[in-house]
Amino acid sequence: MATMNISVPEPMREWVQKQISGGRYASSSDYVRDLIRRDQDKASKLEALQAAIVEGFESGISDKTVEDILNEVRANTAKVS
Repeated sequence: MATMNISVPEPMREWVQKQISGGRYASSSDYVRDLIRRDQDKASKLEALQAAIVEGFESGISDKTVEDILNEVRANTAKVS
């Protein structure tokens, strides 16, 4: 595993220490790794959302009414439940 040294202001260091003393994390490294994983997950979800938006714009205008779309969503939701 690679090593990385970071500098943070005292209030941030205290925050990290609180998270560790609260038992949620074993070390400051554990805390930072969790933050990075969460950021990666968030970035991945944002990228997927942006791709879906682009796909929607590129698909053109639908000839379905709002009611048609809602009915489809309700039908698909009922299948999942």
